[in-house]
Amino acid sequence: MTVPFYVSPEQIIKDKADFARKGIAKGRSVVVLQYDGGILFVAENPSRALHKISEIYDRIAFAAVGKYNEFENLRVAGVRLADLRGYSYDRRDVTGRSLANAYAQTLGAIFSETPKPYEVEIVVAEVGRIPEDDQMYRLTFDGSVADEQGYVAMGGQAEEIATALGESWAPGLSLRDALTSAVAALAAGATDRDPPGPAQLEAAILERDRPRRAFRRLPTARLAELLGEPVPGPPPAGVAESPDSPGVEG
Repeated sequence: MTVPFYVSPEQIIKDKADFARKGIAKGRSVVVLQYDGGILFVAENPSRALHKISEIYDRIAFAAVGKYNEFENLRVAGVRLADLRGYSYDRRDVTGRSLANAYAQTLGAIFSETPKPYEVEIVVAEVGRIPEDDQMYRLTFDGSVADEQGYVAMGGQAEEIATALGESWAPGLSLRDALTSAVAALAAGATDRDPPGPAQLEAAILERDRPRRAFRRLPTARLAELLGEPVPGPPPAGVAESPDSPGVEG
């Protein structure tokens, strides 16, 4: 007669959490921070097609690290939920808080009810009409929610990046200063590789003064201008670009 194999619930939860953390730590980091004109998102991401930063609704955006296919599923679900709620009721009923709560329920259910948790960490941010109304919610793989103020860092070396941001960020930064602070913080976490340049960055903003759709991406040329660096050009003839892509790890 075989003896049944038993694993305590505490050990199962610990193993799931360790698995998710290891997967998230493999991803390159994302920084979200307030500046005088809204909210800035900056990610290490050389891919121009697989986005870590996306618009969700009029004044709400989404940033994520971890498994691309998993956080893309969450992004699509958030867009559908926001569109349905805005169509069924009123566009003002779609808020960052309601979306964060919906994501928390989904991530919590996946973590507790399925063998494999999502290897993702996300931020849902909503820009207000005044800085005091800005909202930033950080959600972890188990559905935990944190209401962040000022700035937040996710992904590999998040602690080092958050420490660097704490030393350089201040309320009321201009877009140029906020971007410089974010890139310097990402460089502080990139101890095993060269600091990211404009071509290796994905950036977007939620602009406070835009009348409805506040989300706007910052192209590479604009990033180079703000950072005071040469605008990256195409590679010389006969030289292939490096196929650097986040793949399934975002």
